[in-house]
Amino acid sequence: MLGFLMWLFLLFLCWPLALLALVMYPLVWLVLLPFRLLGIGVEAVFELLRAVVMLPARVLGGGAGR
Repeated sequence: MLGFLMWLFLLFLCWPLALLALVMYPLVWLVLLPFRLLGIGVEAVFELLRAVVMLPARVLGGGAGR
């Protein structure tokens, strides 16, 4: 909601810039989408490494899992 109100304020102050922002938003979102997918993949690899490193402790019964 705050983003919409800021856009309305920008529309009131400088309507060409607001319309440019409205048109460019989907294009920027599409350009940034591969980086988000890459971030999800890197996060998954780190979670896998964490699980592998913590496996011996979990097998031996350490931690707050009980």
